[in-house]
Amino acid sequence: MRALRPLLSLAAVLALTASAAGGATFWVATDGDDGTGDGSSGMPWATIEHALGAVPDESLILVRPGTYQGRVHLDGRFAVGVTVRSELPYRARLRHDATVVTCFYGQGIALEGFDIAHDGAGAGGLVIQVQDLLDGADRVERITLRDNVIHDSWNNDLLKVNNGAGDVLVEGNMFYNQEGSDEHIDVNSVTDVVVRDNVFFNDFEGSGRPNGNDTSSYIVIKDSNAGDDGILGSERISVRRNVFLHWQGSTGSNFVLLGEDGQPFYEARDVLVENNLMLGDSGNTMRASFGVKGCRDVVFRHNTVVGDLPALAYAMRLNLEGANQIVDNVSFRHNVWPDPTGTMGATAGGGGNDFSDTPPGETQSWVLERNLYWNGAQPIPEDPGELINYTDDAQRIVADPQLPAATGITLPRWLPGPALFADGSTSIRQVFESLVALYGTFPAASPLRDGALPGDSPPDDILGLPRDASPDLGAWEWRAPQWIFGDGFESGDTAAWTTTVG
Repeated sequence: MRALRPLLSLAAVLALTASAAGGATFWVATDGDDGTGDGSSGMPWATIEHALGAVPDESLILVRPGTYQGRVHLDGRFAVGVTVRSELPYRARLRHDATVVTCFYGQGIALEGFDIAHDGAGAGGLVIQVQDLLDGADRVERITLRDNVIHDSWNNDLLKVNNGAGDVLVEGNMFYNQEGSDEHIDVNSVTDVVVRDNVFFNDFEGSGRPNGNDTSSYIVIKDSNAGDDGILGSERISVRRNVFLHWQGSTGSNFVLLGEDGQPFYEARDVLVENNLMLGDSGNTMRASFGVKGCRDVVFRHNTVVGDLPALAYAMRLNLEGANQIVDNVSFRHNVWPDPTGTMGATAGGGGNDFSDTPPGETQSWVLERNLYWNGAQPIPEDPGELINYTDDAQRIVADPQLPAATGITLPRWLPGPALFADGSTSIRQVFESLVALYGTFPAASPLRDGALPGDSPPDDILGLPRDASPDLGAWEWRAPQWIFGDGFESGDTAAWTTTVG
């Protein structure tokens, strides 16, 4: 095996980027003072809110380790942008007994590297909320949440992006443990939101909380307030290059759901869901891995949905609710739907056996083309009462994709004591790459190789690396052996990763 290439950590890359930008650096610390401090390393401020009101555009605000109690307001309008970063990744902890972070009046702000959660039971709603409350033509925009551990809401969503905000990037974060019938991310009546490179799972027991199997989807994209904010239906939303695993929610919810509130207009349109890895590694039943209610112009492509996924439908649910418009123009191309256990569509209690839940008359236009299907030694479920069956895919591939079994996964929650994730990783990116390496890759002989039709594939794969001229099916693109993962995992060599990570 070749020697490892020297690789920069995410923190180092971000630091170099900030340095190259040439902006000034300021500090916040638990022992700082907003009155007497000047934001220097020796005289830091006490709060992020004060720092944002004092620094010039293009600044970097470093927040030293410790627990910061109380609400953080991301306010201030910056033409180029300001970055607020935990000086040591995940060592600056933001806690509050209500919404921990709000961005109601901000423009051009990035929040990076924090551990963000409610401080315990009885908290008010939401952990983070990005919402437009600016007057006039301006709106809250150019907001980035990057490389944060966002977890353990005790009331409502982990992150809500709603009511007219736009141009929001949610990148490289870890999400776990929302509360009640709510989500990891609620994308609600907004435009131009990108959710990429994140890890989504639940681990209530790991947080010392009961699992009520009552939480909602990991991501929902919808519009709850009609045109009250000037936006009718969320638009131009991208969910790409994420990893979803360990479902602990209700039997009526999904990893990703478009539409939820039964509105008489299209709740979402122009939505792209691609290059995601969705792992069935728990015994809890979900509705389907992907759902659409009353939305249009949706592309679901190059996703890998794999494992024993107890569900009322393994692949999808397309339906109407309330006053919904008929689902329209939904395409499913180049995806991988294999259940090696042969229980595709079966629920945890043994009932159900569907590939899709798609009532006739509730979807107007759809495409199912060139996907791979596998149900172990059992036939793939067919139901003449459903609108969509796998046999509607005239260019389908039915074969074992030779993906690793989605079993024995160590849930990678953040452990503040040793400053490690539970799988031994030191960063969210390392967690992400480990999950892709161990559960989303395949050998050269896999039927996924070069299986996609030309002309309808993203330029990259789940790792953000270029696809070949003849792209593979699913989220990951095979490459000849080379060092492509941050800790020396060689493509097609899971043993190398296991040895490196331990």
